[in-house]
Amino acid sequence: MSEQHARVREAAAERGLEIEIRERPAARSLPEAAELLGVDPSGIVKTLVVKRSDGTYLFALVPGGRSISWPKLRALVGVNKLRLPEAELALEATGYERGTITPIGSSTAWPVFADETIVGRRVAMGAGAHGFSLFVDADELIRAYDATVADITVPE
Repeated sequence: MSEQHARVREAAAERGLEIEIRERPAARSLPEAAELLGVDPSGIVKTLVVKRSDGTYLFALVPGGRSISWPKLRALVGVNKLRLPEAELALEATGYERGTITPIGSSTAWPVFADETIVGRRVAMGAGAHGFSLFVDADELIRAYDATVADITVPE
């Protein structure tokens, strides 16, 4: 088990979250990844690190087939500027490389904003290390991280 998996499992246990980490081959597309995992593409949730102008961050949980609606997220957060940071800043902010990011076990517990379309679903997301996916009940994740649930995305 990798150091990242240990960190993810420990953080999940601390918050009472039941998770399943599964090894998976690399995928070239969202539909291919969904097929490999046996889920609908919307069941794969990207954890995006978003940087505020004051240098702090937040996590946006975005289901497959959708992308962040910057106007909606800015209005919800109450700021004029938000952006996706460079890969090295995301790593510094979370302790995870892009493509593996999850709020679970992040080196800093940034606020979590979840798109309302993930409510009531079991979802797959980054597991802290390449080649793995983490499965979790979205409602439990939202509860464990006191996430703000709102309409923050638009169809791709």
